[in-house]
Amino acid sequence: MKKLETHVVSIENIAKATFKLVIHVQADMLNTIKPGQFVHIKVGEGTEHMLRRPISICDISNTNETMTLIFKVFGKGTDQLAKLTEGHAIDLLIPCGNGYPMDDIEAEHVLLIGGGIGVPPLYYLGKQLIKKGIKVTSILGFQSAADVFYEDDFQTLGDVFVATNDGTYGIHGFVTDVINEQSLFGDYYFSCGPTPMLQAVETKLKDTTGYLSLEERMGCGIGACYACVVKTTDGESTKKVCQDGPVFKANEVQL
Repeated sequence: MKKLETHVVSIENIAKATFKLVIHVQADMLNTIKPGQFVHIKVGEGTEHMLRRPISICDISNTNETMTLIFKVFGKGTDQLAKLTEGHAIDLLIPCGNGYPMDDIEAEHVLLIGGGIGVPPLYYLGKQLIKKGIKVTSILGFQSAADVFYEDDFQTLGDVFVATNDGTYGIHGFVTDVINEQSLFGDYYFSCGPTPMLQAVETKLKDTTGYLSLEERMGCGIGACYACVVKTTDGESTKKVCQDGPVFKANEVQL
C-alpha cells in the first residue's frame, strides 16, 4: 500500500446520490490491484474531516491509466467528495485490504450478488473472471429505480437480473428473491452489500462456496486503530476488515 497524490479525470452523477469518480493512476500501480480491494481517500485539505473514506475499486484501465470509483453520498465527507471537479488534486492510500482469491477460483459459472454501493467492486471482479473463461451471472439489488446504476456495464459480462425493494424497476424484492424465482446457481458466489443482505445470501447459498465483501466503517484503514474489527464464527479470534478483509470466505466471520 502506498500514498498517492493524483488528480480527478472526471466525476459524474450516475444515480440517486451516487457518483462515478475517475482518477489518474499510473499503470505500474494499477498492476498491483486485485479485485475486491479499496482505496482510502482523504477528504478536503484541512482538518474538518480527520478520517479518510474507504471506497471500493470498481474498474481500472491500464491503457488510459485510470481507476474508477463509485460512491454514495451519506454525510458531509462524501458530500465534499461529490463536489470535486476535473483536475482537482486528490490524496489516497492505494491499494488497501485483501481482495478476492482469484488464483484459487476454478469454476464454469459463478454468481455476482451486489446490493447498493456493494455493486461496484463486483464489476472489476467480473471482468477478471471472464478473462479466466468463467461464465458470470450478476444479481444487483437496489432500493428503487432511481438508485439503479451500471446495469448496462454488467450486461457486457453476462446475464444480469436487477431487483428493487419497492418494485419500481426489475424484479420486486431482494436479491434472494431473484435467486429463488430464476433458480440461479453457480459453482461459487461473490457478494458485496449491506450486512442484512450478506446474511440472507450466506443462508440461502449455504451449500455453495462463497466470498463476502463487508461494508464497514473504518478509522485508519491500515489495521492500527481496531475500529473495524469483526469476530470469527468460532468466537475465538477477531479479524480487521481493513487489513484481513474486506473479503472473507462465507461463514468465516460473524455478520
